[in-house]
Amino acid sequence: MDTTVADSPESGSGSAPDGAVTAQRDGTLLRLTLARPDRRNSLSSSMTDALVTALTEAASDDTLRAIHIRGAGDDFCAGADWVATNTGGQRPRTGDLVRRVPHAAHRAIELLQTIQLPVVCSVRGWAVGLGCNLALAADFTVAATDAVFWEPFVARGFSPDSGSTWLLPRLVGLARARRMLLLGEQVSGASAQDWGLIHQAVAPADLDSATEELLAALAQGPTVAIGLTKQALHHAQHATLPQALTQELFNLELSCRTGDFKEGLAAFAQRRPPGFTGR
Repeated sequence: MDTTVADSPESGSGSAPDGAVTAQRDGTLLRLTLARPDRRNSLSSSMTDALVTALTEAASDDTLRAIHIRGAGDDFCAGADWVATNTGGQRPRTGDLVRRVPHAAHRAIELLQTIQLPVVCSVRGWAVGLGCNLALAADFTVAATDAVFWEPFVARGFSPDSGSTWLLPRLVGLARARRMLLLGEQVSGASAQDWGLIHQAVAPADLDSATEELLAALAQGPTVAIGLTKQALHHAQHATLPQALTQELFNLELSCRTGDFKEGLAAFAQRRPPGFTGR
């Protein structure tokens, strides 16, 4: 089933000028498509709000087992549409960004990191700014070898946002983070894999099949245990070893109460593949 999560009020004919985020339920998968191909899927304010809404709703949907985020057409996402945001009209009052961004772009990044469902991004073409950071915040990003990851904030005269300074050093270290953030170095999909920036780079023709293979594996896994592991990894990024061990202990207590835990033990004893249900 396809539903439009958000689009322009003028979307009666043709493509919506402000774009759309569409949600497609595919069994236990939720597929979110950034749909504004004529602007390389740059995110309007309404699209960012829609992405936050879709992820928030997915977080409490017990029937979902994985999320797929992709861009329509030839690109993943060219970032936030700053040109539209800053063209015409009255100048926003002081503090506008401080009030607005935490509930929009920043909230989307937080949700990707903390939602207890595995998130896979498939990237072809450009992944820029906020679009790049959406891909980096996902649990797994599969990209075409000729895709381009770019953080052009400083080149445009302003400092990074949407988690750039948190995500990049943790993924690739400070030296490479500086190359991307201070020098604006563009990184190909192939190099992104070599750097450890993303999960996998494949030939453009193989992007869809590689993504579907990964999504299928995640959707058949023990969803609760996957979510708790993701939560523990996120917690451990700012925890001491004793704090991380304590968190693992509580998560272990929860995961051992699931039906999938019992199925995993039974499958091991019977020497067969487990049939996890996500419960």
